[in-house]
Amino acid sequence: MNYSMIRYIIGWILILEAAFLSLPCIVAAIYQETDGWVYAAVLLVCLTCGLLLKRTKIQTKIFFAREGLVTVSLSWIVLSIFGSLPFIFTGAISNPVDALFETVSGFTTTGASILTDVEALSHCNLFWRSFTHWIGGMGVLVFMLALLPLTGGSHMNLLKAESPGPSVSKLAPKVQTTAKILYKIYIAMTLIQIVFLLIGKMPLFDALTTSFGSAGTGGFGIKNDSMASYSPYLQNV
Repeated sequence: MNYSMIRYIIGWILILEAAFLSLPCIVAAIYQETDGWVYAAVLLVCLTCGLLLKRTKIQTKIFFAREGLVTVSLSWIVLSIFGSLPFIFTGAISNPVDALFETVSGFTTTGASILTDVEALSHCNLFWRSFTHWIGGMGVLVFMLALLPLTGGSHMNLLKAESPGPSVSKLAPKVQTTAKILYKIYIAMTLIQIVFLLIGKMPLFDALTTSFGSAGTGGFGIKNDSMASYSPYLQNV
């Protein structure tokens, strides 16, 4: 088992999550919400842990199917634990089990929720909740496949472990190229949806969170009635 490579990849996962956590910090700054300080603190902890793990001395960058399975499993656990911390420390979801459930539901795009009043959440919490759907919709490891310089069949072993179903097909000879193509399509679809929602006069924040929540097919919304209070045009989009 290539433990050093597993730690290295999980380190990168935490660094990426820290980068993702910067977005709700920006949202909190725009809306002048104190919850943003919690996101900033979690970001720093996440980044520190990621950098420490990334400094692991790697013997070889090649790893096989079993390493891929372990890496993917641990990555989702680590992502979910760190991703739930802002909900806990902002008081949005005070129960750690509920917060973890909500976060896992977001990253896995399951869409189940323990919240009965989502409109009570701050803008930065609503943004992060919907953004977990967008991150999980394509899979953060697929994003990493486009960045990490792995060798041999390592990319394919990660992709197989990350993807649902018994088989995985490549769109291009290189897995890295396939990952880039998939993410370009995913980002383009999200941007197109945001534009169509803005055309229907949906507020920018609503358009962003709605697109993040639906592009990953999870369904997290920012209204208690989901899309019912929006116009028929926006519902059709």
